[in-house]
Amino acid sequence: MKNIIKIILLSAVVLGMSSCTEEKIVDLKPINNILSPDAFTTPTLIATYMNGVYNAAAIGQYNAVPTSPNGGRGYIWGAAFVEQGETRGEDVVNMQTFFELTYRSTYDPTTANNVYYWVDGYRLINRCNLMIEGTNEAVAKGVITKAIGDNYIGQCKFLRAITHLELLTYFARPYHFTAGATHPGVPYREVGVNTFEEINSESAKPRNTVAECYDKILADLNDAETLITTGNSTTFSSRVIGRASKWAAIAFKTRLYLQKRDWPNVLVEGAKLNGAFALTVDPYAPFQGTTSTAPSNSESIFSIQHSAISNPTVNGALAPILKDRALVCISPILWRDPQWLADDKRREDGKFIYTPSTGVKYTNKYTDVTNRSDAAPVIRYAEVVLNMAEAQARLSNLPTALQLLNSVRNRSLANVATQAYTDASFTTDAAMVAAILKERRIEFLQEGRRWTDIHRLDGDPITSVATNGIPAKMANGAPTAAAFVLGNTYVIATPIAAIPSSDRRFLWPLPQLEMNTNPGLGQNPDW
Repeated sequence: MKNIIKIILLSAVVLGMSSCTEEKIVDLKPINNILSPDAFTTPTLIATYMNGVYNAAAIGQYNAVPTSPNGGRGYIWGAAFVEQGETRGEDVVNMQTFFELTYRSTYDPTTANNVYYWVDGYRLINRCNLMIEGTNEAVAKGVITKAIGDNYIGQCKFLRAITHLELLTYFARPYHFTAGATHPGVPYREVGVNTFEEINSESAKPRNTVAECYDKILADLNDAETLITTGNSTTFSSRVIGRASKWAAIAFKTRLYLQKRDWPNVLVEGAKLNGAFALTVDPYAPFQGTTSTAPSNSESIFSIQHSAISNPTVNGALAPILKDRALVCISPILWRDPQWLADDKRREDGKFIYTPSTGVKYTNKYTDVTNRSDAAPVIRYAEVVLNMAEAQARLSNLPTALQLLNSVRNRSLANVATQAYTDASFTTDAAMVAAILKERRIEFLQEGRRWTDIHRLDGDPITSVATNGIPAKMANGAPTAAAFVLGNTYVIATPIAAIPSSDRRFLWPLPQLEMNTNPGLGQNPDW
């Protein structure tokens, strides 16, 4: 095998360049594993290429940084989904200039943060498609068994599905924006691009509608549930959270159906995980011991693993960005919310919370500032439970919704007997849904879930919980220590005004480099 192999990739969609290019990759590095005529000729090489697919999910190539294992900043699933998903919302404060364009919604079609969300998202999708095609050929030639091949294909379909779903929340309107979700989504790419002919055919494809995207995402997740071998047992030792599983596909279907407002199917999918996962007694347990591919807790479903030699660097990894470098702090908007009880365990300093001498509050969910090995928690069982709680509340099944809500919240209460919600706490569907949504903000703080909720709640039929745009925020820069002292008098100012969902800034613009290559896609309105 040659030491250096080349592959021509779809320029804008895959590499983010305005003209066709060649990506030179050292073929013996498991972090890259670009397709070549030899890449699917042995079981070992095929397994190595699959590792490269996961690396594409974890690291990316921010600003076209080449061939280093740490060349990217965690786009799309290694860290960027957390950092972008939080700074688009109001529950954090951007402290310096690092995420200012995202935080203040001053991005444009050339802004690196949103450009590389798209570029590295589609780079990962292309790796998945190449892996699927190469694996099918290897099975046909008898290089690997069909069972092994199906497992690889299922994992790739899972990653392809969740990445398209993530891109939809940034570049397309929510599902219910039009009747039948007939408005523009994103191109759903199912062809691996490694020839000029495929470049020409794929770059000419239009955007799928949001409805079409959801149908394809669901089909991929259903296939993943069928094909992936991991997930047939409820045995704790069989879980590998750093790789896709049947359980992860099921969990993501609860997220997809929640965004679609298909409440009954949220419950159908969520019920499949009964017995396979359980909420941890200690709410901090899912953030301990995350450097192993095997889970150390009963709650983690799917995470992206990192190590000292493979991580999104000091410019992207979770612990440096959200803690050590003091780039993003917790916002007093949420910190001072009276529904977040003062003695809630999720406020515990030195455990959930890191407080330097400035008195400003940061998350302590990610702690390895030296090796940057913290896993990125893509989905955990607490989300599935709260997805089901919301679905039950939307269906007017308040007692069941209450039980599910309390199962997450009660483990963080100082005194369950006096602080737990009761049947009298919420007498209407709307009140129960509002409480569940507030619990989501507290429970998933600094886990990247906020923007997805803001997006899906736009125009919600329960007007009291509808977001209707990007919420108002505190000023860019460090809040004072007094802002975090509960019980004192403090007025929260939000000089960054709310942006209505009718504004063009509610969506990210498609990257200009993509529009240069494929103007037929059509830019998002008013960009």
